[in-house]
Amino acid sequence: MSLRTYLDFEKPVAELEAKVEELRALSAGGDGVAIGEELTRLEIKAQAALVDLYANLTPWQKAQVARHQQRPHFGDYIKGLIEDFTPLAGDRFFAEDEAVVGGLGRFRGRSVCVVGQEKGADTEARIRHNFGMARPEGYRKAARLMRLADQFDVPVISLIDTAGAFPGIDAEERGQAEAIARSTETCLALGSPNVALIIGEGGSGGAVAIATANRVLMLEHSIYTVASPEASASILWRDASKRQEAASNMKITAQDLLGFGIIDTIVPEPPGGAHRDPGKAVADAGAAIAAALDAFNGMSADDIRNARAEKFLAMGRKV
Repeated sequence: MSLRTYLDFEKPVAELEAKVEELRALSAGGDGVAIGEELTRLEIKAQAALVDLYANLTPWQKAQVARHQQRPHFGDYIKGLIEDFTPLAGDRFFAEDEAVVGGLGRFRGRSVCVVGQEKGADTEARIRHNFGMARPEGYRKAARLMRLADQFDVPVISLIDTAGAFPGIDAEERGQAEAIARSTETCLALGSPNVALIIGEGGSGGAVAIATANRVLMLEHSIYTVASPEASASILWRDASKRQEAASNMKITAQDLLGFGIIDTIVPEPPGGAHRDPGKAVADAGAAIAAALDAFNGMSADDIRNARAEKFLAMGRKV
């Protein structure tokens, strides 16, 4: 069993679960029925505390959950949902960018193209994938794969988990803004349906570049924002410590964005977040993706394009 990492606001639950583990150890040693009764009572209390805590998270707390290191990553969704996944590399212009992973596979018997950001599950992987922050070649690779999918009438599934596009000088020199714009344009032009799922952070243009889809789904405790709360606080108040205030005012949660019509569906997470039960989180996400794709069965390419365009044109219109 892997060690669980607790967030700061989870301290009351951590204390209860520590007591539960102590009692389990004593119970395993054969100490009396009374311990068993106390163990059951504490387990119920700890679970109730966890459910209550996660039912009332603040936007900043949701941002912390969305960034949790033990939250399932792109690779976990590929392993859990996609059969015969074949990764494809390179943008055919400059280089391979491992921050964006993409390829072809089968999802519930249907051929699909999957693209998304991979943050990495350990230090070595995080460095290799640049913490999920792509350079221009990553977005050009994504656009190339989406065009390939469109050529063969294959649906596109995007899994978004990035703090944003890489802000380095080298990325800007190679046309970061243009690459993001081209990738977004490719999303809009697809004649095959595309479904985007925000599995952690959906940060800025780095997310929009592959999330401009017929259906945009969000996990319950993920976030989707024009800039990180820390960056926004620095811009608005020149004080990054006001990140909690920024998170609350920016409306970055799935619940807020569903109300504004920015996203289409909230995918519930297991009690305590996706990191507590990755297998169930991935399975539930798969069911939501399948339902979203099924809605486009029998639609023509023009109908799919028009529906997608109308979805985004409708955002912000006064009713």
